[in-house]
Amino acid sequence: MKFGFLALNHAEGIRPDRLGRELEDRGFDSVWMPEHHHIPTSRMSPYPGGGELPDGYWHMMDPFVSLQAVAAATTTLTLATGVCLLLEHDLLDLACTVATLDVLSGGRMLLGIGVGWNEEELANSRPDVPFKQRYSAMRERVAALRACWTEERPSFEGRFERFSESWVYPKPVQQPVPIALGNAGKVGIKHAAEYADHWCPLDAQLLNYDGRPDVRGAVELFRRLAAEAGRNAEDIPISMFAFGKPNRKRIDTYVELGVERIVVPPARMSRHDESVTLAWLDEWAPVMAELA
Repeated sequence: MKFGFLALNHAEGIRPDRLGRELEDRGFDSVWMPEHHHIPTSRMSPYPGGGELPDGYWHMMDPFVSLQAVAAATTTLTLATGVCLLLEHDLLDLACTVATLDVLSGGRMLLGIGVGWNEEELANSRPDVPFKQRYSAMRERVAALRACWTEERPSFEGRFERFSESWVYPKPVQQPVPIALGNAGKVGIKHAAEYADHWCPLDAQLLNYDGRPDVRGAVELFRRLAAEAGRNAEDIPISMFAFGKPNRKRIDTYVELGVERIVVPPARMSRHDESVTLAWLDEWAPVMAELA
């Protein structure tokens, strides 16, 4: 079992370079940076976790700049977004940014993506993408990014994405950069099963038809849908965001299900200083040692 860490990545917390060194020294294999470059103050979209939205959500730094700081301070750590709101970027600029990070890190980039839960946030960034059609837009964007990274003179003509034949550089070390879909709902799982290189859901969002947690059922559904799409489901890695305190019984279940990686959450989603983060990593150390 591999272990990654999802940073809150806010300016008052632990610096990304310090965090990278601490994670590498403690045996983590990856760091995951979240993204919300803004949160509309109207707060029309309810927080999926329930209750008030923790302030960490609107204090997040840029994930790609922070990942480059981690890259410069480490040698083996996988650099992941957890997750990039890929529809809230310019397509060609995003292609260049991700490829640049992959080049400068020697091929350590993993692009975790999602469509987001905040309707007004997407509307500010992409008024041309209706919220209910964000999954269709995501499918197009993934195809366009892969073309940018692998073709000498890519072009794209779709409903949401289009650009004329162009030189798009740099090309990443990885051809293409692997893309992990963080979708957890029924529609999202279907998308991940059909075209993701990697699946990285949040365990608390994997529910059955009665609205109760059902990680096993979701993993089985994902693999069945992948097989129906003509893919070898066992070849698609799963990184599970496991929110909450260390729980050996729950992690043993994920091991049994063939999950490749547990992504440890932040100590909390409200802002906190580096001492809180380091103490939280120490709390996970015994579980990691047992499963090493």
